[in-house]
Amino acid sequence: MNTIEAPPAWAKPDNTLKFSWRLLMTGSCFVLFGIGGLLITAWFHILCLLLRDPPRRTLLARRLISASFRLFLAITRHLGVLDFRIHGAHLLGQDSGSLVLANHPTLLDYVLLASVMPECDCVVKQALQENIYVSGAIRAADYLINSQAEILLAESNKRLQAGGNLLIFPEGTRTRYGEPMRLQRGAANLAVRSGCNIRIVHIRCSQPFLCKGSKWYQIPAAKPHFTIDVKALLSAGDFFSSDDRSPALAARRLTTYLTSVLDPKNC
Repeated sequence: MNTIEAPPAWAKPDNTLKFSWRLLMTGSCFVLFGIGGLLITAWFHILCLLLRDPPRRTLLARRLISASFRLFLAITRHLGVLDFRIHGAHLLGQDSGSLVLANHPTLLDYVLLASVMPECDCVVKQALQENIYVSGAIRAADYLINSQAEILLAESNKRLQAGGNLLIFPEGTRTRYGEPMRLQRGAANLAVRSGCNIRIVHIRCSQPFLCKGSKWYQIPAAKPHFTIDVKALLSAGDFFSSDDRSPALAARRLTTYLTSVLDPKNC
């Protein structure tokens, strides 16, 4: 039977008082996030009663989620829980009909990206539909669910063709610390079959923090710093061979490329 390694033991903090403060504030921010999710869920139910236009309702929901995330991140930064830098955020605002593909090292990756993408669409895990803190936001924003295999490709392509930008984490879940990156081929298949542009986003965190299998209280000895780099725009057509136009082979080439450029060891 394969065993799963636990996240590494964090080094002893140099400043116990600062560490204790960050631990307390990290817990407080988790509580704040949960309360915010419940409030957005309540707001969504009211919005459904007041606004009968689904596209406008979805747009308002996504913009509210983005603004809420910006506020949440500002609070976490002010409290000293973490710090972050997003290089090239303006490029995400220039895109239209693009697939935004990012690695997924921590629990906060979507929060960071959606905070600078006010109209962000996203593919999310089915399990989140059962989470009372975020299920309302998922319905309000009309996010796609990854378990809806029979309609996922067609609906994703439809939204891209309409000019929307779709955020996907090709790993499908957070990276488990110390293990190699493993990408699913769904994002690559969507890209080559829709012929859309691809925006690569690389996320780095200075220390293990909120990674797969870790608990909220397992914080690093020093304040974690996130660095997000928005890379150049690619075309899915670049991954087709001149003598072989097979979408399956193109998706395989794109997956290999993504594994290379999104792997933290190569950036």
